[in-house]
Amino acid sequence: MPSKVTFILGGAASGKSAFAEEICVKSGKDRVYLATSQVFDREMRAKVDRHLQQRGEGWTTHEAPMDVAPVLDSLGGDQICLLDCATMWLSNHMLAEDGDLVSAQRDLLDALARCAADVVVVSNETGQGIVPENALARRFREAQGRLNIELAKVADTVVQVTVGLPHVLKGAL
Repeated sequence: MPSKVTFILGGAASGKSAFAEEICVKSGKDRVYLATSQVFDREMRAKVDRHLQQRGEGWTTHEAPMDVAPVLDSLGGDQICLLDCATMWLSNHMLAEDGDLVSAQRDLLDALARCAADVVVVSNETGQGIVPENALARRFREAQGRLNIELAKVADTVVQVTVGLPHVLKGAL
């Protein structure tokens, strides 16, 4: 049975989304997919298509690249929501240069706290690689680290996925 907020963290192509989907399917609840990605090119279209195929039937999908609160606020206790992913959500905010990441992050965390449904949040671990060579990438890495820390604080369960293997960091599965 999932926790109210389950935070799944891992590197790129680590298996974190597949693991998060499995948690949602096993919950037996009505599944909601909250997509934060935006498709701007063929590479992203192919990635989204792979995720759709992997996920299969039985999901209600909402696309919310930046403002996820209305979707989270609309969910009920008989649902489980997969927010995939916090990394794209943060990227969208940074690239939009909307300026107030602190308020946007607070709004996200508040929406998670208010949400009646169980929520599984997927995010990338970006701090274990080399220091990026450009300023935007360094700002993103730092902002992602801060966001991940805050998500881990509010989550009941935190799992890091490495090579498809889950490692519980907080709580229990």
